[in-house]
Amino acid sequence: MDKEGTPTDFIRQIVAADVAAGKNGGRVQTRFPPEPNGYLHIGHAKAICVDFGIAEEFGGTCYLRFDDTNPTKEDEEYVEAIKRDVRWLGFDWGDRLTHASDYFPQMYELAVHLIRAGKAYVDHLSTEEIREYRGTLTEPGRESPYRNRSVEENLELFERMRRGEFEEGECVLRAKIDMASPNINLRDPPLYRIRKVPHQRTGTTWCIYPLYDFAHTLSDALEGTTHSLCTLEFEDHRPLYEWFLDNLPVPHRPRQIEFSRLNLMYTQMSKRRLRQLVEEKHVEGWDDPRMPTLSGFRRRGYTPESIRDFIRRIGVTKKEHMIELGLLESCIRDDLNVRAERRFAVLDPLKITIVNFPDDEVEWLEAANHPSRSELGTRTVPFSREILIERSDFMEDPPKQFHRLKPGGEVRLRYAYIIKCEEVVKDAAGNVVELKCSYDPTTRSGSGDEGRKVKGTIHWVSARHAARAEVRLYDRLFKVPFPTGESLEDELNPSSLEIVEAAVEPALADAPPESHFQFERNGYFFVDPVLSRPGKPVFNRTVTLRDSWAKLEKEALSGAAQG
Repeated sequence: MDKEGTPTDFIRQIVAADVAAGKNGGRVQTRFPPEPNGYLHIGHAKAICVDFGIAEEFGGTCYLRFDDTNPTKEDEEYVEAIKRDVRWLGFDWGDRLTHASDYFPQMYELAVHLIRAGKAYVDHLSTEEIREYRGTLTEPGRESPYRNRSVEENLELFERMRRGEFEEGECVLRAKIDMASPNINLRDPPLYRIRKVPHQRTGTTWCIYPLYDFAHTLSDALEGTTHSLCTLEFEDHRPLYEWFLDNLPVPHRPRQIEFSRLNLMYTQMSKRRLRQLVEEKHVEGWDDPRMPTLSGFRRRGYTPESIRDFIRRIGVTKKEHMIELGLLESCIRDDLNVRAERRFAVLDPLKITIVNFPDDEVEWLEAANHPSRSELGTRTVPFSREILIERSDFMEDPPKQFHRLKPGGEVRLRYAYIIKCEEVVKDAAGNVVELKCSYDPTTRSGSGDEGRKVKGTIHWVSARHAARAEVRLYDRLFKVPFPTGESLEDELNPSSLEIVEAAVEPALADAPPESHFQFERNGYFFVDPVLSRPGKPVFNRTVTLRDSWAKLEKEALSGAAQG
């Protein structure tokens, strides 16, 4: 809602109208129902913000409910990771943590109810045969030869399924709806299948498990959900959702509402593809900072505030559209620009000897921790005869608009002095290995009399006092704007991670894990909570200072639209 309390998107308008009409007694209850078969990604963040956000805005409640109906793919590791991610994003389910498995006994009885009503049957067709009999989008399906079994026979067979008398794949329980329906989801969908695998919560109590549509609908209805919010791929499933509600004695009738999923350029959000990246070791794990998982974003240094801002900016609509990754990165920059203290770090060092500065002298200069937040105070940085600058800040034969260091040229060292390049030292191969410069002692920054001005200002560190630190320069995991994941070797960006040993100012030597900094002129960085050790921080680049991909993204979107 906006500041005046007016609903800002179509879902909030629907919920507001339902509340005003007194539906569900004016109650609002939503749920976030992840499957515990992988880690949450940025697409799930949108669902979390919608589910929890709407409940909060209308004074309602939101349940965290694990859809744990497939024990072959689920793991407690994923359960705990999902709980961490939801909390990190800023939401709390309180005492409203549930599981689809909580309702297995009721679901079984409701399946029996359908059988007794002649609306479900046990089918011995194989998976392939069921698929063949189902028909196509242009051709109706065919009835299974087992479709017209008697109620008594179906009840007996279903009970035998429960007792484990059949093998996996030998039979399923199907709803009896309409094999000629134009909606394929209504062509006698399977309700239960056999899985002789221990369940993480129920152990070996069950060897039959409900399929998603059945379990999801009944969990909503049994739990008291008022508004079942889901993404657009479930729009064609809504008639089945409503068929279950129409034909079963459940205590509540939720309303399913679909919205567009989050599609992000240069990103793959298929959980199956993400698992493939992990299992084939293209990345270091689910929390690799290149992954679009929330745990990966957290380790890279993204903030929950910036992600919530991103979700707010893209809005909630019915229309599918592709979001530029640059928008997410812009939200990160906006947030970190305010919170991140500034520091000096030289990622590709080039040595400078200041020939007219005393060899045994050290000057401690005051530097602001933040340019606009004086409450963050200042720090001191050492200045000595030998300093290090970025190699890219010197060019021997620069273009006209190059305002950094060049032979005979001058530049200001931030918080320090103006220096002039007097001599270029090269090795036997002709590579520049050192610059000999002079400094003007009358130009010290902050002295009140800084003397003449120069166009360029660069960062630096004292060579004698610099700490050495591992810096991980992360870039986009995929080099193509719309990765399919079908050919990872061709789509992955070989330069998605570059590891360098940087020279950093002394104040960074003891930087605690999960600290944010802006390395002046280099980007925003985060102290890796996994790789860092006391006195040896590892810095992950969270995001660059400016979007260098914006033009490419716009061209890709334009090409996709024309295509």
